[in-house]
Amino acid sequence: MGFHFGFIVALLCLGVVGSCHASMPAELYWKSVFPTTPMPKSLQDLLRPVNKNNFVKLKDDAVIDARIFYQLSNPSADIEGGFHNYELKSGSHITSNASIFFFDSDLHPGRLMKLPGFTKTQNRATFLPRAFADSMPFSSNKFSDILKLFSMDPKSADARMMKQNIEDCETAAIEGEDKYCATSLESLIDLSVSRLGKKIQVLSTEVEKETKVEKFTIDKGVKNMGEKDLVCHKLKYPYAVFLCHSIDKTDVYKVPLIGSDGTKVKAIAVCHKDTSTWNPKHLAFQVLKVKPGSVPICHFLAKETIVWVPN
Repeated sequence: MGFHFGFIVALLCLGVVGSCHASMPAELYWKSVFPTTPMPKSLQDLLRPVNKNNFVKLKDDAVIDARIFYQLSNPSADIEGGFHNYELKSGSHITSNASIFFFDSDLHPGRLMKLPGFTKTQNRATFLPRAFADSMPFSSNKFSDILKLFSMDPKSADARMMKQNIEDCETAAIEGEDKYCATSLESLIDLSVSRLGKKIQVLSTEVEKETKVEKFTIDKGVKNMGEKDLVCHKLKYPYAVFLCHSIDKTDVYKVPLIGSDGTKVKAIAVCHKDTSTWNPKHLAFQVLKVKPGSVPICHFLAKETIVWVPN
C-alpha cells in the first residue's frame, strides 16, 4: 500500500498544522481541556511528529482487529455465517476454549483466564492532527478518493477492511447505544467531554511487558468503575481512528491479572447486564451456552481500546 507522502507531509508542514517541529497541537489541546490531568500513556503512544510513519500498512498489523471487539459488544451484530463464526472456527484468536466471554461471577481472585495474544500491540497507527484528519475523506461515498489517496487496490483485503470500518462508523446506533467515530485525538477529547464532562479519567489495559503466555489468573483488587462510560475501539486504518460507543446497563471493571510467567497486567473488562435485545445467534450465547437476557455477559477489552469514565 503506497502513500502520497510528499504531498501529505508538505501540506502538513506548510500550513495545515504549522511547523513540523513545533509542539503537537493535540498535546496543547489536551492541556487546555485537562490542565491538571497528565495525558495517559495509552494516548501519548499514539502521538508522534508528522511524517510518513504516521501511516501504517494494514498488513503489518496483527490479525486481531478492533472490529472483533466492537462486534463482541454490539447486540445487533449479524453473526450467522459471518465474521464471528469465521473467527470461532479459524482458531487464529477467538477459539472455543479461550475466555472470549465470561460471567460476572468469574471476576474473582484465583479465576484462570485463557487470553491468547492479549498483551501484544496489535495496531500501530498513530493520530493525525485534527486540521489534517478533518481534511481527509472518511465516508463510503468518497471511498474511491480514499483508495486513490492511499494508492490501494480496490479488491485488496486492506480495502475491504477499511470500507467495512467506515461503514461501521456510519451505521446507525442501536437502541440504548450512543456511537461516534473520532479521527483525531482532539475530536476524541471533544466527544468524551460532551458525553461525560471534564471530570473524567481514561482507562486502558496496561501491560508490564509483552508475553506469549495465554494463561492469566485474576489477582486481588478487582474494581467496579460504574456503568457511566464511553468505550473507544481503535479501528484497523492507516491512521488512528476510534469507534466510540456507550451501551446502557454496562459496567466497567479494572481487573488485575498475572500471567503464568509472572507478567502483570492491569486489564479492563466490561459486563453487559441486559442482553435481552441481543441477536439470539450472537457469539456470546454460542460460547457461554445461555439465552438472551438470562445473565450478565462480560469480556475483556483489547489493549488498544480506551475507556472514559467519570472521576
